[in-house]
Amino acid sequence: MAAITYLEEPGEVRVALAPPRRELLTRLREPASATQLAASLGLPRQRVNYHLRVLEAAGLVELVEERRRRGCVERILRAKPGAVVVDPAVMSADHGRVALAQDQYAAEHLVGVAAGTVRDVARMQARAEEAGQRLLTFTIEAEVRFAAPGDMHSFTDELTEAVRQVVARFDTEGGRPHRLVAGGYPAPASQTPEETAS
Repeated sequence: MAAITYLEEPGEVRVALAPPRRELLTRLREPASATQLAASLGLPRQRVNYHLRVLEAAGLVELVEERRRRGCVERILRAKPGAVVVDPAVMSADHGRVALAQDQYAAEHLVGVAAGTVRDVARMQARAEEAGQRLLTFTIEAEVRFAAPGDMHSFTDELTEAVRQVVARFDTEGGRPHRLVAGGYPAPASQTPEETAS
């Protein structure tokens, strides 16, 4: 299974998102050397080497092999497989505090809960990968069409009660706790192939 590289410090994000390093990470989906990358990007090899060392120190690229060429050792690197996940709090204006509205129908509350879910799952997935284990999760997705705005409130009330009943059936004292998050938002409008390509 592909590992998740989880970035939760602003410095780590700056390392990954600096323009030349973003391009290097994209090109390193396939293994390559600094010489090959420098030639394809039209950059000095020393400059490419510097950026590669920074990315390697940040754990974003890994050594695949070393080849001997003309008395030198050529290092072949690649971007670490899997997703790079940035803690949403790093991208917030207040650098780490995501304001949570207490209104269950507020978009800010949904965004805050979703950000917390991304943070928690990414951290646990990274730890599970390091331990060679699998993180057990489940996902339920559905789409519902409401005839009137008030129907959403009725739907939420009924869904809450249904979840409460199912949780009461399966909740076991001393069992391993799991967090269930349910949220709803307007489905994005379908895009035409032309819009998607633009």
